[in-house]
Amino acid sequence: MPRREGPFLQLDYLYTPSDDVAADVRYFTEVLGGKLAFAIDSMGARVAKIDLSGGPPYVLLTDHLEGDRPILVYRVADLDASLKQLKKSGWKKGTNLEIPMGPCCSFASPRGHRIALYELTRPGVADHFEGRKDF
Repeated sequence: MPRREGPFLQLDYLYTPSDDVAADVRYFTEVLGGKLAFAIDSMGARVAKIDLSGGPPYVLLTDHLEGDRPILVYRVADLDASLKQLKKSGWKKGTNLEIPMGPCCSFASPRGHRIALYELTRPGVADHFEGRKDF
């Protein structure tokens, strides 16, 4: 299937709210057969990365994310160029932030779907967390 026009390269993460990350990790690993890549308890937040399919998108379970909907986190080649391209189509800018892998912009669709675009400027940083199991 040919790639469509647009800034999105790949859906890398499903950033998912959880009110009990440890319990959700057990379900995703023991029942669904996912592989726990890391489980971090730091700075008042718990985050766990689950690999369900041997590649992206990875499920990130977290207790610090407000709301019920996950954030779909897409990698783009150039964040600034991607945001300019979307703006031409009527997109409304959200919040710029930094995630461990690079600069990011998080926003919501008019109907409440949560999306984030990020540029992978620090490719090795994700490896730093792999294997860490705080809980």
